[in-house]
Amino acid sequence: MVDRDDDIHLGIHSSALFFGKYDVLAVMICYAITLLLLAVAGLMTGLGIAYFAGLIVAEGIAFHHYKLIKDRSREKCFEAFLHNNWFGAAVFAGLVVDYLVR
Repeated sequence: MVDRDDDIHLGIHSSALFFGKYDVLAVMICYAITLLLLAVAGLMTGLGIAYFAGLIVAEGIAFHHYKLIKDRSREKCFEAFLHNNWFGAAVFAGLVVDYLVR
């Protein structure tokens, strides 16, 4: 979303251009699907409360990203992009803590 103008200029077919005005919705659907699949995987493998707490923290981070990108401000979208590693870190931390308390 940050590079949309550059993508148009260079003729790159990015997901931001593909989804057009539905780009924010597409990002949030991807977050939802990811969290759902991670929850299903956690249930199937018998992970505990710490793992699911990590997923809840990741959900909060995804919501924070929504607040940043909803207006499609280039600066805020870049901030969300740079902050995205915390989503994965929350999931990983939940997994590690769940493993350690067993």
